[in-house]
Amino acid sequence: MFTGIIQTVGRIAEVVPHGEDCALRIEAAGLDMQDVQLGDSIAVNGVCLTVTAFDAHRFEVMVSKVTLEVTNGLGKPGSVNLEKALRLADRLGGHLVTGHVDGIGTITALEPVGECWLLKIRAPHAISKYIAKKGSLCVNGVSLTVNEISHDEVSINLIPHTMQHTIMQFAKASDPVNLEIDLIARYVERMQAWEQE
Repeated sequence: MFTGIIQTVGRIAEVVPHGEDCALRIEAAGLDMQDVQLGDSIAVNGVCLTVTAFDAHRFEVMVSKVTLEVTNGLGKPGSVNLEKALRLADRLGGHLVTGHVDGIGTITALEPVGECWLLKIRAPHAISKYIAKKGSLCVNGVSLTVNEISHDEVSINLIPHTMQHTIMQFAKASDPVNLEIDLIARYVERMQAWEQE
C-alpha cells in the first residue's frame, strides 16, 4: 500500500529486455534507500513494483509484459514519480493507494490559474463512474483531489508544491497518465454486485 505522496522524482536510466518482459534500472538519488530490502515494493509512476537489486542511489525491478500493456511510462527511459511502500506507523497524508493501475487517461489541458495549475484528464469511460467530485484519484502515483467530473473529463487543481516535486512539472496536453481509482469504490461496487448474484 502507498499514500500517493511522492517522495522523489527518479529516472528510469535503463530498460533491459527479458523476452517480452523487461528489467528497469532506476536512479533514485532522492529516495532514502537505507531501509529498503530485496522484495520491497516501490511505486513507480503509481505502479507497485518489486525491488530485485539496489544500492544507495538506485534500484532494479522486473516488469511483466502484462504490466507494460496496461500502464504508461515504464517501457522507456525518463523521469518517474517514486514512493516507498507505506508502513503501518506512517501518516496517511494522501489516500490509500494500491499501486494497481485501473486505466490510462490522457491530459487534455494543463493551464496556470493564479499560482496553481488546472489539470484536465480524459479518463477511460469504464472507470469514470468510480471518480467522484471531492474524491481521490491517483495520477501517475500522485494522490489528487477531484474538483469536477463531467462525462469522462476530470478537473483537478495542482498546487505549486505538486508541480515542483512530481513529474507533473514535465507534463503537457496529450500526455498519457496512469490512473488508479479510490479503493473504496471498488469494494462498494463488488458488494452491490454480490447482493444481486
